Amino acid sequence: MIFKNFQLDKLNINNYNFFLLYGKNEGLQNEIIENIFKNNFQGEISKYDENDLIGNINVITEELLNNSLFADKKIVIINRGSDKLVNVIEELLKKKLSDVKIIIKSGVLEKKSKLRNLFEKKKELVTIPFYEDELGSLLKILNIFISKHEIKLSRESINLILDRANRSRENLKNELKKILDYSISNKNIDFHTIKKLTNLSENFQVNELADQYLCKNKKNISKILNENIYTNEDCILILRTILNKSKRLMGIIEKNEDLKDIDKTITNVKPPIFWKDKENVKKQAKSWTVKDLKEKIYQINDVETQIKLNSTNSLNIISDFITN
Repeated sequence: MIFKNFQLDKLNINNYNFFLLYGKNEGLQNEIIENIFKNNFQGEISKYDENDLIGNINVITEELLNNSLFADKKIVIINRGSDKLVNVIEELLKKKLSDVKIIIKSGVLEKKSKLRNLFEKKKELVTIPFYEDELGSLLKILNIFISKHEIKLSRESINLILDRANRSRENLKNELKKILDYSISNKNIDFHTIKKLTNLSENFQVNELADQYLCKNKKNISKILNENIYTNEDCILILRTILNKSKRLMGIIEKNEDLKDIDKTITNVKPPIFWKDKENVKKQAKSWTVKDLKEKIYQINDVETQIKLNSTNSLNIISDFITN
């Protein structure tokens, strides 16, 4: 059964157990999952990659059946779904699961896709297509953001941000997060700073420097510092990036103290950690304690104050902080 995302207010999700969310707009998919499925949900939420699910289907099916018997509510989210899941879904349908919602997330699925056809034809299955965002929708999100946080941007800056978002609210929110971090002490952000903040090629070295710092890789830190000439604004951005990543890392370490499984902890982090960054995050989690990170966060605030008071020496200040 097909539902458009704007028709979801008419959909009673309690009447269904299987949902296919597909299309380019992953950002809107994530919003729907958060607002429709997870909102006020009291139960267990599990996430699997398609390959993990297929490789352990018997174990996972038994787990779902046990949950149904004991009336434990559960949401299972399967990422990167494809036609490989057709047989799995057909088998699970025979089990008549209750109190379990299975949500499959996928990218673009062609009309001939077996998975898409299965969900479209069966009345007990729900499929929701997600298309690229219109510029008007993205502009509305951006305007709400700058109004809420009292940030001043020129029309030129707004147009650039929308262009960099490339019709994706996920991309837009990533850019807005960078802007929010930077705006802590400066609400009036000029076009030049916006251009640098949202430039992936320029911003890459800043993120890489922050990651290598938290990995305590002095060799790579020195290499990045020697290859770049950072401005005063760059130094502030570096500190804010390290601060943001340190807070996220602290949360991961705290959660892992309960789970005792760093892979599972990282998989369940919100917002999700990109798969290419997971090994770095694992290394960082082993290199720091919560106490050390708290002390480092206080130091970052002090270093930022030093840079603002002595902008002509900002590069030396940031280099001393990072290398020591």
